[in-house]
Amino acid sequence: MQYIKSVIKISDFKCLFLQAMLLALCINIQAQPWLDYKLTPRGDTINRVDKNKRKQGPWVIRLEEVRGEPGYEEEGYFQDDKKEGAWRRFSLMDDLIARENYKGGYRDGKQQYYTRTGDLLRDESWKSVDPAHPYDTIMVPDLDHPDKMIEKIIKHESAEVKNGLWTYYDPTTGDVMKTERFVFGQPEKTLQKPVTE
Repeated sequence: MQYIKSVIKISDFKCLFLQAMLLALCINIQAQPWLDYKLTPRGDTINRVDKNKRKQGPWVIRLEEVRGEPGYEEEGYFQDDKKEGAWRRFSLMDDLIARENYKGGYRDGKQQYYTRTGDLLRDESWKSVDPAHPYDTIMVPDLDHPDKMIEKIIKHESAEVKNGLWTYYDPTTGDVMKTERFVFGQPEKTLQKPVTE
């Protein structure tokens, strides 16, 4: 009788062990949704490609020098194969040359570009537009009543447009050379002429 109870206990243990192994295998299959990825020296997973062959998560993209054009390396996040959020671009000598912001794969918000020596070259401002919804509403002065503003529906010609203040700097002194303001891709006016000697 004792022998039968121990056989039943061993049999129950084997069944539980098999169930646990099967569960671990299922979890492992679901925890590996990447078709391709790279590991950093610290063990972080980057450059992930999901089962739908779309880039996801943190990425580092390296472009070598080609036909005299300097190479660079950029880092940021992809969401469903589109750049999203803050991106940084570095020269191949590891100098910061750009800070860019993306929304839905297009530049959006403030962008900053630097010289190879790290001096600020220009600030740009962009607005991204969802290509599925290319129309936007803006307020403009009424031509018949200049003291009133009216809504106007416009169609964007591209998915990203210049929008806001652009500032150009003298890379040697850091002085502002020129500023421009854009409203949905159209220049408003030059706010300051370039400095001439």
